[in-house]
Amino acid sequence: MLLVADPESALVEELAVILEREGVEVTGVADGAQALLQAGALRPDVVLVSASLPVIGAVEFIRAVRLTRAVPVLLGVGEGHAEQAVQALAAGATACVARPYRVPELLPLVQAAIVGDSGVRRTLAVGNVELDVNAYQVRVDGRIVHLPLREFELLHYLMRNAHRTVTREQIMRHVWNSTDTTSTNTIAVHVKRLRARLGDTDDQLIQTVRGVGYRLVDRP
Repeated sequence: MLLVADPESALVEELAVILEREGVEVTGVADGAQALLQAGALRPDVVLVSASLPVIGAVEFIRAVRLTRAVPVLLGVGEGHAEQAVQALAAGATACVARPYRVPELLPLVQAAIVGDSGVRRTLAVGNVELDVNAYQVRVDGRIVHLPLREFELLHYLMRNAHRTVTREQIMRHVWNSTDTTSTNTIAVHVKRLRARLGDTDDQLIQTVRGVGYRLVDRP
């Protein structure tokens, strides 16, 4: 299901008619406050928000959603929205699309998010760890492991970048939505707790790259 947040109701209705012919269920709202409510209530597969979203702006909406969910968020941008696009991507937007919306451009992104393809996947797996993005569920060797939200988001980010070293600065930016580079101890504490919950007693799943950051890999 696609949640569309856009102040132009006629545009949303036109988009819904076209996409529903393609098998995509569409729900439309007119502002960011409604979008936040419906994102929590409906748990859509993907969200499309206009850069000109009223009440709660697009960037603020993305930041708020990222505190609770890893749902793909597409930002609709037009002329004069370059700055919002930069801020939205930094806040965690998945991609930007042209607005007024062009269905041939938009449809593959929406379908990819719904079916879990093209990098926007519902389930990630690295070794014996499996993470279900939409269900907010983690399994280790098939056993459910309950994680606090921040640790879930940290694991999600590390798994999306599996086998690559991510810096502490990147983790602060993408998981904490912060550019504060002095809070690296916060990351270390969360990594330690996450390792314990995942049974990573020898630090071989989440490896520390000294002076740089962390890397999540298959156990040797």
